[in-house]
Amino acid sequence: MEALRQDDPRRFGRFTALARFDEGASAVRYVARDTATGESALITAARPELAAVPVFSRRFQAEARTAERLAGGWVAPPLETGGLAETSAGEAEPLWTAAGYVPALPLAEAIGIAGPLPERALRILGAGIAEILSRVHAAGSVLQGLAPGTVLLAADGPRLTAFGPLGAAASAEARPGGQLSVRLGYLTPEQIEGKELSAASDLFVLGLLLAYAATGTTPFTEGPAEEATRRIAEDEPELDAVPQELRELIANCLAKDPDQRPTAGTVAAELALEGAAGLARGGWLPEPLAAAVADQEARVLALEVPEEDAAAEPGQADAPAAPEDARPEDPRTLREPESARTAPEPEDARPTDAPPVTASGAPEATRSPAAPDSGATRPADAPRPADASAAPEPAQGPAAPEPEDARPLPAPPLEAPAPRKPADAPAPQGEADIGEDRGTTRFLNTGPRPPQNDRPTTQLALPHELTAAAPAAHPVQPAASLALPAAPVTPQPHSHTHGGPAPYPAAALPAGPAGPGGPGQGPMVSLPLPPAPAPAPDPAASRRTLLTIAAAAVGGLIVGGGSVAALGGGDTARATDDKPAPKPRRTLPGQAPEPRWIYAHPASESSPLTTALWQDKLLVVTSESQASAVDLRTGKRLWQRADGAKGQAALVAGADLVFVASPTEFLWLSPENGKVVHRVRYTEAFDDLPGLTVGRLAGSSGPVIWFTGSHTVTVKAPKPKKGKKKGKDKEVVEAYFFAYDIVQRKELWRTPVPAGRAPGTPAYRVVAERSADVLVRQDAASLTAAEVKKAKGKGSVRSFDQKTGKLLWSRQYGAASLEAATSGDEDGTLYAAVGQDLQAFEADTTKPLWRVEGSDGSWFGTPLIAGPLIHTTERSRLVGAVERESGRLVWRRSTEVPGTGPAPSLTLSGSGKTLIAADAIQVTAFSAADGERLWKFQDIGSAAPKGETVSASYRTLAFGETVVVQRDRSFYAFPVV
Repeated sequence: MEALRQDDPRRFGRFTALARFDEGASAVRYVARDTATGESALITAARPELAAVPVFSRRFQAEARTAERLAGGWVAPPLETGGLAETSAGEAEPLWTAAGYVPALPLAEAIGIAGPLPERALRILGAGIAEILSRVHAAGSVLQGLAPGTVLLAADGPRLTAFGPLGAAASAEARPGGQLSVRLGYLTPEQIEGKELSAASDLFVLGLLLAYAATGTTPFTEGPAEEATRRIAEDEPELDAVPQELRELIANCLAKDPDQRPTAGTVAAELALEGAAGLARGGWLPEPLAAAVADQEARVLALEVPEEDAAAEPGQADAPAAPEDARPEDPRTLREPESARTAPEPEDARPTDAPPVTASGAPEATRSPAAPDSGATRPADAPRPADASAAPEPAQGPAAPEPEDARPLPAPPLEAPAPRKPADAPAPQGEADIGEDRGTTRFLNTGPRPPQNDRPTTQLALPHELTAAAPAAHPVQPAASLALPAAPVTPQPHSHTHGGPAPYPAAALPAGPAGPGGPGQGPMVSLPLPPAPAPAPDPAASRRTLLTIAAAAVGGLIVGGGSVAALGGGDTARATDDKPAPKPRRTLPGQAPEPRWIYAHPASESSPLTTALWQDKLLVVTSESQASAVDLRTGKRLWQRADGAKGQAALVAGADLVFVASPTEFLWLSPENGKVVHRVRYTEAFDDLPGLTVGRLAGSSGPVIWFTGSHTVTVKAPKPKKGKKKGKDKEVVEAYFFAYDIVQRKELWRTPVPAGRAPGTPAYRVVAERSADVLVRQDAASLTAAEVKKAKGKGSVRSFDQKTGKLLWSRQYGAASLEAATSGDEDGTLYAAVGQDLQAFEADTTKPLWRVEGSDGSWFGTPLIAGPLIHTTERSRLVGAVERESGRLVWRRSTEVPGTGPAPSLTLSGSGKTLIAADAIQVTAFSAADGERLWKFQDIGSAAPKGETVSASYRTLAFGETVVVQRDRSFYAFPVV
């Protein structure tokens, strides 16, 4: 972390920048604060010259949306996004996103401070990242966001901060004509062969990342840089320095064949079966790193917003900052130690460029070091040539370099690029460049960067939105190889390149014929962006585009069929071709089993409202527009029916009909084709209650359903006394509790009940059914203000006669609140959350029977009754089992989801052997008998048709040996026991 530079923006919406956190190829990150609330944030601001390229802007925003869908766990939730609006001064506001600030160190910086990580820390790091990857891969997407600079180490676990190739790029360059060149800091064997990326590609990079964290270097560093592609494609990785316990797993991740690599779920399970959060409890960072994180947190808290910035309006343009060398030094900052500025980088660790070649293939004569580059600007942290003439050592020695802004710059020759900024100027020979502006002071003493390895050379050039064909000089051929013809080298005065060598291997590709970047610039494929696509059958798939990298091979570039695509406005990458499903992999402990099928609710339709199972044959989904049915054997949609729009959960009506309650009528549908067989409108069935509004179903048992309803009646004002003015008539809401037989299609009974909060229908839930009565709770949100006041903070349960509907009694139980989760059994026992404990009561007498203590600061959710056991769930993400008779705790386990939230909902498998806990972050399967954690599942979710982020909780439905997991539009059928 370092002080702000002169040209850094000072405001991002409601946030004021306090310091630079770090910088990457495509963006700079800042620590910022909302002066009104004191909230701290980590701002990722795109470089202005890159943000001006439309394709970059779209991809940047798409990666931000991916971050929103992944928010939670090891991904900090985004707070705000801004971009390319004009300020009051007429200047463009930077393209940026804000996420919650968590004190943390980039992995590369952490290795520089404390060296390689110990085995336990490696397990937590790998498990945390693998947990994120498993959510991404579950949706058929590829992340492409892993790099030592995108992974942060916080006190409680790792954090991922990049969600696509832009965030993980080693360098990015805006070229003339709206082109964008992105150079990744890594390659995978399949990329070198010109094949498409897949989920296995992320696992290869995860293996590189773990090897780097375990050794401080990468497993493909031995040998010349120009042979890096061959080593990645052919050589075995050097893993001797990796801890023996992890060596096999990392080697499997680095397998040449993608099909031989483990899945993300397998890696997460093998590294930390209890989850990264569970293994990290009690601290996980080595002492130097824990101290550095604590020091960073203290320094951020001590940072003060300049008075002029604090007083500025959020929309006000940034005022020019004082030059760095004119600012008084903050006594809180630490200057970089002398050793960090003088220690030379090892020669074998310095990234080197492949020798440039001419169009004929012969090596090109090296230009004079005094001549400015004609191509892209050298990255700030790029090493200087070893030739002493290229960078004569200052007379004072490297220990006291002249300030960057004081060094004279040579006048550029005609048609040469513009002079580099001081931050981009090369460092003197022997100086260990750590990518900082020498005119600033350091906030944290982290020492020099770890050794820099193979230079990133893979490029993807993405031109502006052109509808014409590609230039003749760069034709796109469907054949397996494409040789780019020679082209004259022309200066590019408006070219900007940012970023530098990645701390793990970037394949140094052999120099080929001159391409768009000129000789020696590395291979690059240049394709025109296609025009706006026509509507596709699946809008969700059409919004996603696949970003792949073309890798060089002997004789030219290998471009697989469809392997290079323009960056569009899509969110994530998804395979678009029909391929046979991969062979099921062996299921390991902790890894979710392979789904029997996956169903995606069409993006052209509104999101599901309710889901239900019908006779273990159909999954019936209702939405704002229709009801539809999915075959539970195959996951294929069978039919849809507009009559069932906004319907409630489907129920079995007899042997061959599907019952759905819509807002205006009861429907009986054919399970084969969804045709309406019977229809009962409320105006006809309850004609004595005109304008009846039916609430949600309170419960069902066999053919009987219970529900509430209300209607409005006019009460005439009483006849006035003589000489008095007549009063006004009143509109009064009357509410009822109904029992209805859906097989006989007739009302069984109704009983008047107090009206609820406006519009008047109370929301009931049946908590227990006994032979003589049903026990009902009313949702606190539907209570009137008078009822809430009368209750004095305590909830109540009502008993209604099964045959007549007569209200038998209403009772309160201990200190159970209005919102307390409550359930009951057929024996007349109620189980309710009381404070942070779970307590059992006799339903008829309210006598307390037993109590189970909960965890501090938490409370119980709705328990699930299963034979002799009661399965419990808590806000602290603990799930357990207690004996119904005695309340003795049988087991209690954590889902290992970080933080707190609503208590997970519980579902029991058809056999009763597997307990499924689902919340907003993940689904966790336990053995119902002893609490053994079986597997965990997360997915990335999906975007709604207009691109808004989906953050729905998981739902689960069980039948037979299958559990259906739903998250908004995505459904997965997992086998269970």
